[in-house]
Amino acid sequence: MQTRAQRDLPQKTSEGLPAALPPGTMQRTLAIIMGGGAGTRLFPLTKDRAKPAVPLGGKYRIVDVPISNCLNSQLRSIYVLTQFNSMSLHRHIQASYKFDNFSRSFVDILAAQQTPAGSQWYQGTADAVRQNMRYFLERPYDYYLILSGDQLYRMDFREILHQHVQRGADITLATKPVAQHQVSEFGIMQSDVDRRITGFIEKPADETALQEMKMSRELLRAIGSHEDEELFQASMGIYVFNRKVLIESLENDLADFGKHIIPMAIKDRHISAFIFKGYWEDIGTIRAFYEANLDLTDLVPEYSFFEPESPIYSRPRFLPGSKINGATLQQAIVSDGCIISDAHLERCVVGIRSVIQSGATIRNSIVMGADYFELGQTDSSQPPIGIGRNCVIDRAIIDKNARISDGVVITPEGKPANLDGDNYFIRDGIVVIPKNAVIPAGFWI
Repeated sequence: MQTRAQRDLPQKTSEGLPAALPPGTMQRTLAIIMGGGAGTRLFPLTKDRAKPAVPLGGKYRIVDVPISNCLNSQLRSIYVLTQFNSMSLHRHIQASYKFDNFSRSFVDILAAQQTPAGSQWYQGTADAVRQNMRYFLERPYDYYLILSGDQLYRMDFREILHQHVQRGADITLATKPVAQHQVSEFGIMQSDVDRRITGFIEKPADETALQEMKMSRELLRAIGSHEDEELFQASMGIYVFNRKVLIESLENDLADFGKHIIPMAIKDRHISAFIFKGYWEDIGTIRAFYEANLDLTDLVPEYSFFEPESPIYSRPRFLPGSKINGATLQQAIVSDGCIISDAHLERCVVGIRSVIQSGATIRNSIVMGADYFELGQTDSSQPPIGIGRNCVIDRAIIDKNARISDGVVITPEGKPANLDGDNYFIRDGIVVIPKNAVIPAGFWI
């Protein structure tokens, strides 16, 4: 095992390039996390909060993933762009990421605002950056790292910056090798073994055109894959721009990086593909979000929060350890401050301050918990926050502060894949109980 000092020594990559970045590169790089969309694909979890503020893995928020990847990569200048329901995101950022007064490090929110230059909402990722360029140019950053705010992955951004600098690229775009049955979900890139991107198709449907985008045998060998595999490069929505290139790329009214700026830039810019082979999941839909959370409960999950060398940071909370009173737990993640009494939990993620009463059965579900304790408080007009006695919950997401009364049954069985009901929604075959919802006793969903 290498010591930290050994790891910090200049090494060689598989291509013989020096692995060390030029001194000061990370200090001259600004990270921009895109969280400005309405998050319609994650509705109703985004009904009262910004998409990056949606709880994840019991005790985190989605925005903690890209921010932590930045901090673990020694990147400490970070803006988060948002415009919808940004209050809870503001509170989380302010409480989570504080640096000392003698550091130039920051994690700041830039919400859409009216200015003399314009009063429009962000029209897309590129437009969001364009509207805030005056802030991004205030300091002499050489590189701009643009990240999506709804992905689950762990990446050392020093590696993509290293490739960007060593290859002299104008733009570097992170790509993920995917099989043919997945290509309809992504923009697909084409590059030679030298990684230079020469073609792009957005969510291809034409079989003939798609075959031309297939990764070559030489490129597959270069990344350590079997040369007979049929793989395609999907855009991950992660970009590195040189300062001048970003300015020039936005001297127009094009709205989106993936749909407009990158396809246009391929014609006359040097765009390099950084091929990433680790775990990566777009969790911008209810189904993907649900499955990514439950996958965390696997014995050896593909993505784990138990990584001491690259932890995921979040808001520090002073909560007591969870109290389990005779419950049966199987493949369950239980966060801080919970009280679980004689319940049966199977493949569940249980969020902070969750209260689950005796006799409850919860399977294949996410219980996000609560923002506060109300123990000892009595209000006969509504049930207490949490899961009541003898409830049965299967394939569901219970958002924060929900009040599920005794004897409630929640399951998507026998219902359409998408449905809007009273105090509940079904999306992609998963029942979602929205934040602060009240479900009366004996109710059957």
